Amino acid sequence: MNRTVHNYTTKEGLNVEYTIVGQGEPVLIMHGGHSNCNEVLGYRELTERGYSIITPSRPGYGRTSKELGENLCDACEAYMELLDNLRIPQVHLIAISAGGPSGIHFAAQYPQRVRSLILQAAVSHTWLTPADKLYQSAQLMFRPSTEQYLWAAIRVMNQWFPRLLFKSMIPSFSTRLSKEVLQQISEDDLQLFKQMANAQRSGSGFLIDLEHARHDRNSVLSAIQCQTLIMHSIHDATVSVAHARHAYHYISNAQLCELEVWGHLIWLGEGAREMYERLFSFMEEQA
Repeated sequence: MNRTVHNYTTKEGLNVEYTIVGQGEPVLIMHGGHSNCNEVLGYRELTERGYSIITPSRPGYGRTSKELGENLCDACEAYMELLDNLRIPQVHLIAISAGGPSGIHFAAQYPQRVRSLILQAAVSHTWLTPADKLYQSAQLMFRPSTEQYLWAAIRVMNQWFPRLLFKSMIPSFSTRLSKEVLQQISEDDLQLFKQMANAQRSGSGFLIDLEHARHDRNSVLSAIQCQTLIMHSIHDATVSVAHARHAYHYISNAQLCELEVWGHLIWLGEGAREMYERLFSFMEEQA
């Protein structure tokens, strides 16, 4: 999929890096952690269905100014400015994993700009607090001074031993046994995973995500007015399905879709087709 990376300068003089792929009804994607505007999962299916995808790198990722991450409201204002600059009045909004808080805030802050909200394996309340061992290890592994070396090592392993890399990461994605997961993953799935992993970097973005994820956002969830689809695997080990159920409790116009997909990456594996069917059915109902 060919992409051109663009940059938008906000009224405050800060940078938002973004890409646009496909033609048709616009979809704004808030990518997950360790990702950027070059995310790949789900893009082919959306463009083939006739959607245009706008993906800003969230604050601290890619070339987007990390200063925008100091406050989610400021970041959302920057995304709104970008849509104004592109003359896009309204979007379907897809928020993925650690991009959940950004999507939730944007939908609540600019209801007139959001046709529908889709939360995919998304963080919706407190996640990885300083008391958690994973939080503490993430502070070491993904700090800006060291994360590039970690991802360089992952890319080397991904080049030579992609299946072994995927297998080693299964416990971080899924509560299911590795041997059960591998039975559901095709060679095409592994190629997509390889593309995803090769494009990943943390920059300053993941530490910004961890800071935002320390706080609950119940009042923000309750303020969301648009039709919302919440999609989450019951086997997700990265972001518990409890996040989906939490969002469903607070968003008034929400549908909860609990999936049997193997784990956090709901775009891969045997259950992905069912996920896409439900996703496109929902989006077309909101057209």
